[in-house]
Amino acid sequence: MKDYLVKAITKDNNFRVYCVDATALVQEAHLKHDTWVNSTAVLGRTLIGTLLISTALLKNDDQLTVRLIGDGPVGGVVADGNSKGTVKGYINNPHVSLDSNAQGKIDVAAALGTKGSLTVTKDQGLKEPFTGQVGLVSGEIAEDFTYYMAKSEQTPSAIGLSVFVQPEESVEAAGGFLVQTLPDADEDAITNLEAKLKDMPLVSKSLREGKTPEQIIFDLFDEDNVKVLETMDVEFKCDCTKDRFKDALASIDKKDLQEIIDADQGAEAVCKFCGKKYQFTTDELKELV
Repeated sequence: MKDYLVKAITKDNNFRVYCVDATALVQEAHLKHDTWVNSTAVLGRTLIGTLLISTALLKNDDQLTVRLIGDGPVGGVVADGNSKGTVKGYINNPHVSLDSNAQGKIDVAAALGTKGSLTVTKDQGLKEPFTGQVGLVSGEIAEDFTYYMAKSEQTPSAIGLSVFVQPEESVEAAGGFLVQTLPDADEDAITNLEAKLKDMPLVSKSLREGKTPEQIIFDLFDEDNVKVLETMDVEFKCDCTKDRFKDALASIDKKDLQEIIDADQGAEAVCKFCGKKYQFTTDELKELV
């Protein structure tokens, strides 16, 4: 079954809700980057979080970049997202595998670290991109995205992100949700939601039990009170091209380019996001010089 995201709103106009099954997306990221269990969880949660906030905050051809930097062994993560349901990303150290935490789950906070920052840069077609940054709250990533939404976007939200990794490293289930509180939300409704969120199972657990994103939303809100606005396919998709790398090479000082030609008789560029390799011949580099 293909990954997809559901956008919905409660009919009482208290909340806007997004929920996504991103299992295949995170599995593809795992395969592209050869991630070990903790790195898979960190990268996966970051990709899902980026996907959710991109869908919630962006329109048309807008794009955003999320940078997570921590003091743990994975170092940091970068993810790009847009409003059309595609996301890409990479992790500085893909080979991190640690003991489970006290709850017997993947120790994401130990892998990412608890000291660092989450930075979001939004390119909305204006002269200058908007950048917002917050310090890490817990290193669990969902709480860090939630804190960003409240502080930088002034949007009270609840975000849940989870990735279930099998012993042989494959991703069995991955998904998440984002609930935004609308401006005139009823206080009792907010209190009820907070209580439900405390008892809510991980999205990955619900997905492993066969639940769909719609059913996960209905677990939070009465089905009769939910209006589904849209469903959209989501995927890990890199938009790199040889021309983009050519432009990057063209920005290198001519002297340095000539040294590459003399020493290596050509060049190879590797995309950090997807691992695709692009070869440049000596003649192509001479054109740039």
